[in-house]
Amino acid sequence: MKEKKENKKLTIYEYEEKFSSKENNERAKKVFLVVVFALGALLLTAMFSLFKDVYDMNVYAGYVVGGLEILAFIFFYIAPIVKIKGKQKFEINANAYSVKKAKKHNQKLRESLAEKIIDVYLNADCNWYNSERAERLIKAKFNKDSQEIKEALTEIYQTDVKKAGKDVILKSAVKSGLYSAVSQKDYTDALLVAAINLQMIKDLVFLYGFRPSDAKLVKIYSKVLKNALVAYGMGNIKIGETVSKTIGGFVSGIPILGSAIATVVDGSVQGLANGMLTQVIGRTTVKYLMKEYNLQNVLDGVEIEPTEEEFTVTCEELKKALAENNKKKSA
Repeated sequence: MKEKKENKKLTIYEYEEKFSSKENNERAKKVFLVVVFALGALLLTAMFSLFKDVYDMNVYAGYVVGGLEILAFIFFYIAPIVKIKGKQKFEINANAYSVKKAKKHNQKLRESLAEKIIDVYLNADCNWYNSERAERLIKAKFNKDSQEIKEALTEIYQTDVKKAGKDVILKSAVKSGLYSAVSQKDYTDALLVAAINLQMIKDLVFLYGFRPSDAKLVKIYSKVLKNALVAYGMGNIKIGETVSKTIGGFVSGIPILGSAIATVVDGSVQGLANGMLTQVIGRTTVKYLMKEYNLQNVLDGVEIEPTEEEFTVTCEELKKALAENNKKKSA
């Protein structure tokens, strides 16, 4: 009996009740645009402050800096956001009507991820993937074994990709801390920290090969906005929380650090705070990515059709209903 219970698959109705989010995707997209606009406005304000300072010292140098700022805004702000939005995501908020389509989409995405990992392993000059695990994935792909591809892919994500992601986060956090510690201007802090955070998110999404849902992207970029506000000299994290409340319920607060950031007084502490906040953003991004990866694995194993037991019960109920109806007619 115990073994039977362990092997029992979730039905789509059980999956929907436990895991499917009731998030409004259209609202999430709109809120994402608001957050991106707010972050962009903050960065443009910081860039204008830098341009003005240089322009006041030398007109020609000011124009050069202004031109470089426009290019930097395109390459370090607009381009990463567009690239991330262009990435595919797993379909995890499935119900009885959309489950087959979601499973098909997820399987295609898994196969695409497997191909990319194999391509990197065979052709790129990097040591991200363990040879034994990569060879297992290559064999599964060659044999067109969907179940083995899924298992090999999951093992790689839980080990090799996780390790590479930690390295990306640590390097970004160190950069954020060092640049903040040596910077003498709040607006320079904001520009550097936001650029590092945005690049880190892009690197993590490209490392994992897929992006989080729109609702999760809102939460991630809201943290970047808060981090930029702190770096811009807002000091008290409550200002960031006020901005978050105006944005909507998709924005989550940054854990811990609130009281620490409120008392920041020198560059070294500011650098530490920004480095830690960058690490929070990186860890949050990975958490959302892996949560949705794991959920699509769960969804892949759900029972779509009624089980034999459920079908038998339904047939018995139908027989009883028909028998009662016949009795009433004969009476």
